[in-house]
Amino acid sequence: MHILVINSGSSSIKFSVFEAGEGEPASLFEGEVRGIGGGRPEFEFRDAAGRDLSGGRSAVSDGRSAVEAGSFLEAIGVVVGAVTGSGMPGVDAVGYRVVHPGARLDRHVRITDEVMRDLEEAVVFAPLHDPSAIEMIREMMEKMPEVPHYACFDTVFHETMPEAATAYAIPMEYRERGVRRYGFHGLSCESIVRQLQATGISLPKRMVIAHLGSGCSVTALVEGRSVDTTMGLTPTGGVVMGTRPGDLDPGLVLYLLRQMEGDRKAAFGAVEKMLNHDAGMVALSGLPNDMRGVREAAEKGDARAKLALEIFTRSVRKVVGGFLALMGGLDAIVFAGGIGEHDVRSRTEILGGLEELGILVNATLNAAKEHGVREISASESKTMIFVVPTKEDLMIAVHVDRMVQAGQ
Repeated sequence: MHILVINSGSSSIKFSVFEAGEGEPASLFEGEVRGIGGGRPEFEFRDAAGRDLSGGRSAVSDGRSAVEAGSFLEAIGVVVGAVTGSGMPGVDAVGYRVVHPGARLDRHVRITDEVMRDLEEAVVFAPLHDPSAIEMIREMMEKMPEVPHYACFDTVFHETMPEAATAYAIPMEYRERGVRRYGFHGLSCESIVRQLQATGISLPKRMVIAHLGSGCSVTALVEGRSVDTTMGLTPTGGVVMGTRPGDLDPGLVLYLLRQMEGDRKAAFGAVEKMLNHDAGMVALSGLPNDMRGVREAAEKGDARAKLALEIFTRSVRKVVGGFLALMGGLDAIVFAGGIGEHDVRSRTEILGGLEELGILVNATLNAAKEHGVREISASESKTMIFVVPTKEDLMIAVHVDRMVQAGQ
């Protein structure tokens, strides 16, 4: 069976084709359409051996080609054209990463008319993420009507959190409408637990996963199950992120709304855009959303870049320390995501000052340019420290395979 996995962002669509059979699904092809709606959309498509399959389009850089993708609908056409081209295996099922399931859905599901109605209702919780996902699903189902389609949610992994971790201290009428802390990056966390188990080591009982990229979250786990996490009703809260502020005083949001000119709808839209696209590290540093650029500026003496790095590091370290206190200790800390996996300095700075708690990193192992699951803790560290690549697409393929096999 061949499974097409779609993982879309605000201006990109990542896609993979997996072969499922005996054992774990294997990735055969991977691609991405990025810069959707922008001036220079790019397309990348490779097989498992890394060979370029982008189809001879005009190259814009190594492994990437220019493509017509002025909208998500055009981008979907590019994806479908790639995965149904000559020599490609037939697609037997399609799985999507969907950010927010809303109040009605608490598991990964086959997409039906009823599920689509539930997703439409969920838009109120994720107006910046779910509408484009719904549009994409409808278009893909129209282009591939003969195969089953499945939605996999970032929130499902966090369904194990206790009510004390999910309930907001607000009137019951809103909680009954589904207003609670859902948590996100669940597919990433699940893939990390799965990879650690596959190494043959005993899974650490008390663990923290720091998924650090453009979006950032920190999750506390006991015996591989989520017990708390930093993101809440939406992916905007928690620690400081690339373009999102993390947790804020609710009074600040009210203040921002009062400062906005125009009608109520325009004011809400302006604040929503600010908090999701114009806050976080870009607001602090005044630089584009790129940790490497911020670090380069800080090394040259840029005061705003230095402050941005200090605030980011402080926000993550505070959460790690808080979860350590919550669970009575930590057996492992895992770094994942673009920053967590590749930025040596961020790992060093976040763990700095935790030595007295028995959390010690091996500088040589931390700086090594290796891939896959690797431990970077010092031999005398009381807490194991790992760097693990996130594999959200693989987890989607795993879940789709299970649902197909179960007859869903």
